[in-house]
Amino acid sequence: MSRTPSVRTLISASIAALAMLPALAHLQELPAAAATNQLDHRMNEHVVQVPAGDGGVTLETTVFQPSGPGPFPLIVINHGKDSGRPSLQPRDRFYYMASAFVKRGYAVMVPMRQGFSKSGGRYRDHGCNMTANGYTQAEDIRATLDYARRQPWVDGERMVVAGQSYGGLATIALGTEAVPGVRGLINFAGGLRDDSDRCAWRSQLVSAFAEYGAKSRLPSLWMYGQNDSLFGPELAGRMHASYVQAGGRGRLVEFPAFKRDAHGMLASRDGEKVWLADTERFLQEIGMPTAVVVDVAPLPSQPRTDYAGVDDVDAVPFLSEHGRRAYREYLTKMTPRAFAVSPSGGWTWAEEGEDPEGRALATCSAKSKHPCRLYSVDDYVVWTDGRLEQVEKAAATASATPLPGATPAATAGSDPTTSVGSTTAR
Repeated sequence: MSRTPSVRTLISASIAALAMLPALAHLQELPAAAATNQLDHRMNEHVVQVPAGDGGVTLETTVFQPSGPGPFPLIVINHGKDSGRPSLQPRDRFYYMASAFVKRGYAVMVPMRQGFSKSGGRYRDHGCNMTANGYTQAEDIRATLDYARRQPWVDGERMVVAGQSYGGLATIALGTEAVPGVRGLINFAGGLRDDSDRCAWRSQLVSAFAEYGAKSRLPSLWMYGQNDSLFGPELAGRMHASYVQAGGRGRLVEFPAFKRDAHGMLASRDGEKVWLADTERFLQEIGMPTAVVVDVAPLPSQPRTDYAGVDDVDAVPFLSEHGRRAYREYLTKMTPRAFAVSPSGGWTWAEEGEDPEGRALATCSAKSKHPCRLYSVDDYVVWTDGRLEQVEKAAATASATPLPGATPAATAGSDPTTSVGSTTAR
């Protein structure tokens, strides 16, 4: 069975090759949250356990909020589903969207539903019954909203719910009930794909949205991209038409092709240019605030150096010819991106998604005997060629020099650092 990949799958799907050994291997790049293992205190990021279901089940939920006691208007953002076991799916943050809403004075909650990541319970699946899948996942969104209304920092009369991919399907399913305080729904590329035998998942989605539309109680905004690899324009149009024809209130925005795959738009640093204007218009229509009222300091950036031009492949230190081929490939990747190197010849690159710099460094360092450093970020070089680099080069040369009487085979392949390339197949 193949299920819909979430934004992270498209942003972080990775290919790895041993940098110094002839054999090839595959390695999943460390996700952003796992790579940095940090919380963003500029936006008061923290993780809470939200009660859900029976038997003491709780949902691992990321919270961002402005400084101060509130109460703040609230947005709840709901995740998709990665391939593989839901319990192995890392904590979602929707960092770029969360940042935009905190600047506008909102608190943000991103719950991991039952069976996902470190949330309790088990993943509940109804196979090809897309209608039931949406309803079941919506139960955890309702639990999150119930919890939120009890918090003194939440304005329980001004809430909006958004979701991406499987989270978008669940968000629209939520709208079949009158949820106190929720004024509207935002569906980013909502749906669920199932390639198992005898599953007509496209028709099942159309039917699901028709039922949701017939029971809909809330206005909604739908955003689907022209080059969405999962829910393209034809299917998006059918799903939306079935929803509104059944009585649902929803405006469909079909935006142009976004990078390699519009399904990953929401997780991209550049996605705000696509979703923000239509989202602000929708928020104004439902009486939610849109003015920027909070100053969130920008993330620190790596300083540009004049060590070399970013496209000067021969200037990159420590690399073998295999590594130089990898760097040429890296130069074709999307921004944001980062390339890290190790004195022992290891290298890693990461593109798109949250914190490619942290992901590149963490993955490189996890597989290398020597510390890794960033060489380039986006379209410029950040490497400096000072005393530290000279020491590192001397150490690398010494480690690569055969001992008297040693054979070449005895000294080859000393560092299993892998190359990691994020793609946007998600």
